[in-house]
Amino acid sequence: MTALAPNESVAGAGTLASLSAMRADTSSLTAKHPDHMFHPLSDILGRWAAEGMDTSPFHAGVAEAGRRYAGFGLSKMLPLDRVLVGCESSRPGAYGGFHHPDQGYRHLQMVAVVTMQGSMERRIPEQPSLALIDLLRAYAHDCLHYGSRRRYVDAAGVPVRTQYGINYRRVSGQSYSVIDERGSRHTRNLGIVMEGACDKEARSIARGAAKRCGIPAPRDVLGALAFRDATGTLTEDDRHRAVTVPDSTERTRYAAALRNYETGVNRRYAHFLGEFAPGEEDECHRRLLTAIISGNTTGLCAWLDDRHGPGTFAGLFRTPGYFEPDLTA
Repeated sequence: MTALAPNESVAGAGTLASLSAMRADTSSLTAKHPDHMFHPLSDILGRWAAEGMDTSPFHAGVAEAGRRYAGFGLSKMLPLDRVLVGCESSRPGAYGGFHHPDQGYRHLQMVAVVTMQGSMERRIPEQPSLALIDLLRAYAHDCLHYGSRRRYVDAAGVPVRTQYGINYRRVSGQSYSVIDERGSRHTRNLGIVMEGACDKEARSIARGAAKRCGIPAPRDVLGALAFRDATGTLTEDDRHRAVTVPDSTERTRYAAALRNYETGVNRRYAHFLGEFAPGEEDECHRRLLTAIISGNTTGLCAWLDDRHGPGTFAGLFRTPGYFEPDLTA
């Protein structure tokens, strides 16, 4: 294991030592899910293949993601052994997937914690194709988080992240980015913008893999909903219709978390692109991801300024009273 991700930097040997210690022991993350067994993604894929599952859609999708991400400046994908997949749960009715509580990429430990889509009491997915597409979406998503620009400094012996992608934070905790108003349809929050950009790209990868491999949507209501979510094909009805699974609180809760994420992240990001890059949404998305990976907003700021006037980036995102850092550094 290397101590740092591709676009991370630290100030001081003590900061690097602290991060290295955190990244050598990920038990604090898996301990939050005591009912689940966790295995490295490489082992999970090997197990599924040994059980007769066709894992080629996942591998083909990862290869496509690597090619696309190289165009954004990402030189290395998240190592498979830094992805821990939960399954074989001892909790009756446990249900996993992208929207399982308390999972995703954790930058301090440099590891992604994810869960097998569907019933987690099993070793092998109940719907193999759906589980592969969901896992591909999660992995493609977390690779972008892994590869995003980060800076760490030492604060009383603790590593503190002062830059993530195109957002900044003082050691005191004050963020450069403004907070969205509750219930807002649009976003002016860089955390939402970056999360939305990563997921838009990950869903595109999953959608392409499903199309190339002829993977159909499942027929059951929740499976079909999870498939449309993973591939970025949710409808307006999906966003507004509550799904209740009789006798399964976990599955009902999962469907609600899926809808909330779609509304709070993906729809807000899509609205942002339509608001500030009408007819050029794909170009704006590409420039955003390139800036997130490098941490350099020069090209993005100039592109926005050409369309909306000088200082657009700061005007949209900066918290009042925040001392503006050098965005070109």
